[in-house]
Amino acid sequence: MYRSHNCGALRASDSNKEVTLAGWVQKTRDKGFMIWVDLRDRYGITQLIFDANRTSPEVFEKAKTLGREFVVQVKGTVIERESKNPNMPTGDIEILVNELNVLNTALTPPFTIEDETDGGEDIRMKFRYLDIRRNPVKNNLLFRHKVAQEVRNYLSAQDFCEVETPYLIKSTPEGARDFVVPSRMNEGQFYALPQSPQTFKQLLMVGGMDKYFQIVKCFRDEDLRADRQPEFTQIDCEMAFVEQEDILDTFEGLTRHLLKEIKGIEVDKFPRMTYDHAMKTYGNDKPDIRFGMEFGELNDVAQHKEFAVFNSAELVVGIAVPGAASYTRKEIDNLIDWVKRPQIGASGMVYCKYEADGSLKSSVDKFYDQDDLANWAKATNAKPGDLILVLSGPAHKTRTQLSALRMEVATRLGLRKSDEFAPLWVVDFPLLEWDEESARFHAMHHPFTSPKPEDMHLLDTDPGKVRANAYDMVLNGNEIGGGSIRIHDKETQKLMFQHLGFSDEEAKAQFGFLMDAFQYGAPPHGGLAFGLDRLVSILGGQETIRDFIAFPKNNSGRDVMIDAPAAIDNKQLEELSIKLDLK
Repeated sequence: MYRSHNCGALRASDSNKEVTLAGWVQKTRDKGFMIWVDLRDRYGITQLIFDANRTSPEVFEKAKTLGREFVVQVKGTVIERESKNPNMPTGDIEILVNELNVLNTALTPPFTIEDETDGGEDIRMKFRYLDIRRNPVKNNLLFRHKVAQEVRNYLSAQDFCEVETPYLIKSTPEGARDFVVPSRMNEGQFYALPQSPQTFKQLLMVGGMDKYFQIVKCFRDEDLRADRQPEFTQIDCEMAFVEQEDILDTFEGLTRHLLKEIKGIEVDKFPRMTYDHAMKTYGNDKPDIRFGMEFGELNDVAQHKEFAVFNSAELVVGIAVPGAASYTRKEIDNLIDWVKRPQIGASGMVYCKYEADGSLKSSVDKFYDQDDLANWAKATNAKPGDLILVLSGPAHKTRTQLSALRMEVATRLGLRKSDEFAPLWVVDFPLLEWDEESARFHAMHHPFTSPKPEDMHLLDTDPGKVRANAYDMVLNGNEIGGGSIRIHDKETQKLMFQHLGFSDEEAKAQFGFLMDAFQYGAPPHGGLAFGLDRLVSILGGQETIRDFIAFPKNNSGRDVMIDAPAAIDNKQLEELSIKLDLK
């Protein structure tokens, strides 16, 4: 064996033991007659000592040649340190080395392998295998493992069975673009990588598996705006003979289990909010409810007062920022510049200070008196000392802009605390959404989502008002999971395809296997998929999912470490019957 103990295991109680350790050289300190080496592995750091008076000359001289990140094996005796380090678990001991074997030398790394490194993100991604040696990245990967382990523990205890589904499947036109894979044995034909195992988990329900789950890779060929990856991991689940309430209870339980086991936090029953309420009150369907600042609509109290900007707007809406009446003009101008950025796209912002003495001072005092502004305060639930921020314009666009402003202000005020967790369910989503470009309805979730039975009669007359039997779990302003009750009978599924613009032939070509399966006794079923990457990053108190992925890709979808994607040679192209037409 290369080691009898790891580098985080030894304590004062191990004094006088003969041990063998192996790991990487973190750093060396040569005092001439004494050399100290910090030896590191995944489990911790142990200090080695080479003493000119007690170590053989051969071993002592070899110790002088050690460089950072050399891989070494040492044998020696555990002794008590004269100068103890209370900040290290192994800080009471060191190893008096009597044998040193250099297992591998190393080039000087391009950045320091320390918690606080001098390497920027680009260089660390290029040398990710070195970055993983640093505690922050290593600990994030261990944290991810712990979360996945607890997911499996909970679901297994609830009689879920983990089943693998294929990665090489059939391309479907709904959703994001598929990554496609040419088939050499089937000339001119292609597999697709799954955006989710949706149809397969439904087929498993037809197959009688009853409760299925899988921690599975999914793939979407989409522009990587925000913090996304072209390949990501889902906790994918499906249950048979269930209604929506059964699924919400089950996965509320999973989330509660994770918060308790991972974070030591007890959470009561999760609040529920309709999609319409979320959009009207927070401007998005994944509201962060750790803080207030709910929207107050001001059309009735701000229009028809000679202020043309508000009078011409479809929506005038504001929020009350707690305690921000003390903001300086410079701070307010900074917020105005922020909402005018192209990413937000507002043309401007109106503000009103609700002073501690009860008076109100706005940027549009020319048009509004104290009674008018008091109505603004009432509509936004503002209190003395608050700052009211108001946007106006087209309803949907303005709500989206104010939602972004609300989150930005909360971040600046420190209201988005990473150690606070506020989960909720958002329910009653629209079944369909209108796409201007294609001039037709698309499924808001996917074409297998069941409509609310009481809304079925609207499919022909007012399809935009049909609600889906769908639900999202939101945690701290992030959608961490979503799902629905599925359509389980052929006729309803056929009707849904018609409303999505599929001809019978197109539906048969794309989903005939599923429609056929429904004829053999499909049970009522539904499910949910959690985004594991996002869930882990939130539980870990961080914003970026890349920090919890072993080998992530950059914002262009490239793995800069292995330089992928990359061209393939002409022979491979010929075998696949592919010709490139690069413009």
